[in-house]
Amino acid sequence: MRLWNKYIHALNVEHALQILADAPGSARLIAGGTDLLLDIQQGRTPTVDTLIDISQIAELQEISVTPDHVFIGSAVTFRDILRSDLLRRHALCLVEACGIIGGPQIRSVATIGGNVASALPAGDGIIALLALDAEALIVSSQQRSWMSLEKLFVEPGTPSFDRSRELIKGFRFSPRNDREGCAFTRVIRPQGISIAILNMAVWLRIDFHGTVEDIRIALGPAGPRPFRARGTEKILRFSHPDDHMMIEAHNALLIEARLRTSMHRATKTYRQQIAGVLLRQTFRTASDRAKEDLTDFT
Repeated sequence: MRLWNKYIHALNVEHALQILADAPGSARLIAGGTDLLLDIQQGRTPTVDTLIDISQIAELQEISVTPDHVFIGSAVTFRDILRSDLLRRHALCLVEACGIIGGPQIRSVATIGGNVASALPAGDGIIALLALDAEALIVSSQQRSWMSLEKLFVEPGTPSFDRSRELIKGFRFSPRNDREGCAFTRVIRPQGISIAILNMAVWLRIDFHGTVEDIRIALGPAGPRPFRARGTEKILRFSHPDDHMMIEAHNALLIEARLRTSMHRATKTYRQQIAGVLLRQTFRTASDRAKEDLTDFT
């Protein structure tokens, strides 16, 4: 059974968008293809007429930093993210997330853009980027616009942008400053199936006394879309968390997160328990990393 009729290597972003517009039948962009090809093969995605390979477009493979933003191109692979000293400095939670996706073969071809475009509520790269308050650059032949990552998802597997005429060019977020830290943690099934029971990313900034000045918490899967725990953030912001405060934060997380029983992942009760463990663990690691910048002042 043929899964596609034509396979075209795009020369640049404009070329890829033109092929999308001119394709006589259905067309999809492909970079690593680790999700898309399986989805087509197993019938979760209809067969397509044209696959447009964007994996070799140089501007989609960029990793750079300016005083205002870190930029990651959508065709950057997980392996490239793991090897980037720049991202270890500015986005360690993203490096940690990409380091546990699949195995070495998957990480060598799978891309951060593909992970986000899959729009899965527990996408590891997505959860890390949410904690970093990332934006995505969406481009079409008519326009280009930055969109908050939170607004990029409609329901599981469905992004808010039009994949038949638009693509993600890349992502941006603020570079790390002093007294800021982030971390990513995931719990998977012990049978070795690499799907998350729960995953979490935390970014925070502390003052010189260790008080949380600002915090972002992302959790998945905790609903039909990748989830920011804003109510839990509110509990921890402007606090110096102790055990009692972390219990209060856990209770707030259980109220706002839509945890449920999944035959492929775990029961709701187990997930509720694990959520508290992940929160304390991930918060502590992010906080310890932020405190490394206080050593010169003690």
